Parts: sequence; C-alpha cells; structure tokens
Amino acid sequence: PSQKLLGDSSFMQKLLDYDKDHIGGHIITAIRGYLPLPDFQPSVIEKQSKAATGLCKWVRAMEQYDKVAKEAEPKRLALKEAEEDLAIKKAELQEKRDALKMVLDKIHDLETKFKAANDEKVRIANEVDMCEKKLVRAGKLISGLGGEKTRWTENVKTLGEEYHNVTGDVLVSSAIVAYLGVFDKSYRDVYIEDAMQAMKEKEIPGSSDVSLEKVLGNPVQIRDWNLAGLPRDSLSTDNAIVMSRSRRWSLMIDPQGQANKWIRNMEKDNGIGVFKLSQSDFVRNIEACVQAGRPVLLENVGETIDSVLEPLLTKAVYKSGGSMVINIGDSQVEYDDNFKLYLTTKLPNPHYAPEVSTKVVLINFTITPVGLTDQLLGITVEVEKNEYEQERQRLLIQNAGFKKQLAEIEDKILKMLSEAGGDILEDEELINTLSASKVTSNEIGVALESAEETEKTINELREKYTPYPKHGSLLFFCVAEMRNIEPMYQY
Repeated sequence: PSQKLLGDSSFMQKLLDYDKDHIGGHIITAIRGYLPLPDFQPSVIEKQSKAATGLCKWVRAMEQYDKVAKEAEPKRLALKEAEEDLAIKKAELQEKRDALKMVLDKIHDLETKFKAANDEKVRIANEVDMCEKKLVRAGKLISGLGGEKTRWTENVKTLGEEYHNVTGDVLVSSAIVAYLGVFDKSYRDVYIEDAMQAMKEKEIPGSSDVSLEKVLGNPVQIRDWNLAGLPRDSLSTDNAIVMSRSRRWSLMIDPQGQANKWIRNMEKDNGIGVFKLSQSDFVRNIEACVQAGRPVLLENVGETIDSVLEPLLTKAVYKSGGSMVINIGDSQVEYDDNFKLYLTTKLPNPHYAPEVSTKVVLINFTITPVGLTDQLLGITVEVEKNEYEQERQRLLIQNAGFKKQLAEIEDKILKMLSEAGGDILEDEELINTLSASKVTSNEIGVALESAEETEKTINELREKYTPYPKHGSLLFFCVAEMRNIEPMYQY
C-alpha cells in the first residue's frame, strides 16, 4: 500500500492540501509512538532516501503543528471574541463620538447665537446711550443756536443782497483804494455819485449808496483803530481802510499829526520804530527793523524820497540762500514778513512826482470839522467832567473787547459747524464748545447791553458840551482858510 500511495501522481498535492487543523487524536497518538524511535530521525533517514526524509519532516511538522494549534486555539478563539467585542465597542464608541459631536456642535451653535445676541445687546445698549447723549446734545444745540436764529436770518438776507451787489460795490471800492486816497471827502463823494450813475447806465449791479466802511471795513477792527486814536469821522475811517487794504505802503498827508499819533498808538505793542529821513543813522535803524519784523514810521517826509528806500517802497524782495532778502543801500538784509512801513508828511498840499505816486498809496489825513469837533469835545469833557470822560473811555475799551470776543465766538461756532462731518450730534467737543460759547456770549451780551446803556447816558451828558467844540472847530478852520486870503497867515 505504501508503494501505491507514493506512486499516486497527486500525492504531493494531497500533502499540501492536507487538513492540518482537524487531525484525529488517534492519528496523533500513533505518530507520537514513532517520533522517539532512533530510526525515525531526519538525519538517519536522510542517509537512506531524500524523499523519505521529506516525509519524516512533514510528519514531525504535522505533529508539532497539532501540538501548537491545540494550545493556540483557545487563545485564537479568545482573540476572535475579543476582536468582535472590540468591534462592538468601537461601534458604540463611534456612536458616542457622533452623539458628542452633535452635542458640541449644538453647544457651539448656541455659543455663537449667544455671542451674537450679546453683541446685539451691547450694540443696542450703546445706541440707547448714544441716543440719550444725542438728546442731551440736541437740547444744548437748540439752546445754543436758538437765540441766533433771528439775527442769522437777517444776516442771510443782508448777505444775499450784498452778494447781488458785490460786483459794483467792489468795483467802486477798489477805485477808491487805488486812486482816491489823496482826495478829500467832497471829491470822493462826487466820484462815488458819478460811478454809481455809470454803473446804473451799464446795468452793473451795485448798492444804492456805496460805502467803503460797509464794503471793506471790519467793525471790530475799526473800533480798535478808534481806541488807538483814529478820529471817528467817515473820512478818517475810509483812510484807515485804504491803508490796510492797499498792497503798497502808505504815504499820509498829515499836517495836524493825527495819523502820526494813531500809527504810534496802534503799533506801540509791536515795537514801532519812529525815524526821520534827516537822521544820519536812519538807514541802519530801518535795516534792524526789517530784519526783526518791526513796523517803521518815517516822519516829516518831503516832496522827494531818498532813493535808498526804493527797494522797500517797491517791495523788491527776493530769495537768496533759502531766505527772503532785500537790498537797502549797499546791504543785503534778511526780510521779515511782519515788517510794515508807514510814511507821513506835514506838508498840507505836497506835490509828488508820478514815480513816487506809483510806489506808494497817498492818503489825505487832513483834519475834518467832524473829526476836530469830536476831539475837542473829548478834551472839553475831560477838563470839565473828568470822571465822565474816563468812564466813557473805559466803556469804549470794554465794549470793543466784548464785541471782538463775540465776533471770535461766532467765527469759532461757524468754523466748527462747517468742519463737522456727518452727524454733528456725535461731535461732543463741538456741542460742549457751542454750549460754553453760548454761555459766554449771553454773559457778554448782558454786560454789553448794560455798558452801552451807561455809555448812552454818558454821551447824553457829553452832548451838553457840544456847542463849545463846534465853535472851536469853526474857529480853527476859519483861521486855516485865512492863508487863502493872505499867504502870511499860514505862519
């Protein structure tokens, strides 16, 4: 049978396909009886047959495999059971993880909604707070601007009319500044009347009565000029406006010295230098003032002007070495933009060459009856009722300061309103400034009304002395005109 078995062509395949996991116990018992035998050792059998050696090894391997398999099978089964339990646990764990993820997602969603709701709450609270602040600010704004409505409405109406007439008014005013400074009031009035008639014929819009004070004057500045000694008559006021608006330096015909006194007082705080062309060091003094930016008043100018002043009169300033300079004589002097030049002459009727007239603006400051009367009235009251005149001067200075402050407050309010972007109620600084300005404005308004009432009372008392200054003014001009009868009277 063994030869038949070995001769089977599929014997090798049977060995490979042998069910080694289900070997019967009796077979294993039988095999184990041969294993200890000396003749059943692979080393011994190998000497006889290679094929028998392979079978020997195969049998031994089957026995060894069965032995190991029987020991490992419980463990394999336990492993399988453990793997099955692990798979179940993993599935359960995944379910728990999925449930946890759903809970976490829900929590995240709730947190997002809570944050959004909380942000909305904060936003609404901020809006409520801002609305409350805006209500307070709106109240302040209404309170601050309420009193200005009537006055500003009138100003808008006035400005609308002035805007319509600005072409003709500026045309006439420019001509006065450029050409009529040297003429007295009667000539200026004739020119204005003729100019208005010509504008009417040419259909140029303009006011029915052009006044330099209304077109180019600043009430606050004019009041400051009056406090500095400028006579209060319209001619003197127009002369001051011509001087301030002209691009050329002013040469003032000032036989009575009124302009000289006014310039000295006006520029006193700026360290004005007062010199005469007859002084030997006047050029050096002027150079120092030009460099320091101090104003200069040249007194007693004759009908000719020293050529050394020509660069100053023509404002021949140029840039050199990164700074602005001007040539005075043989010297190059650094030019300060704050420098101002005033020239006055005591000649009552000077004759200047055309080349002088084109370099300066000639202004006739010869005293007028109205200006002299006002000055004599002040002197008379100061002598007779000194306390009234002192109180009047104090009130004039105080009122000028009040009106200047009111103008500054109004300009500040309008500037802040024009620069406020978007909702002005969100600009707390603007509202607070407006509220504080309104309080200050009201206080000043009350003080100003009281002061003007007092000033009115004082002026009524001053009017009692008016006949005396009028007689004095009339006497002065009668004596002044006597030189036209006989030249000797000019002395």
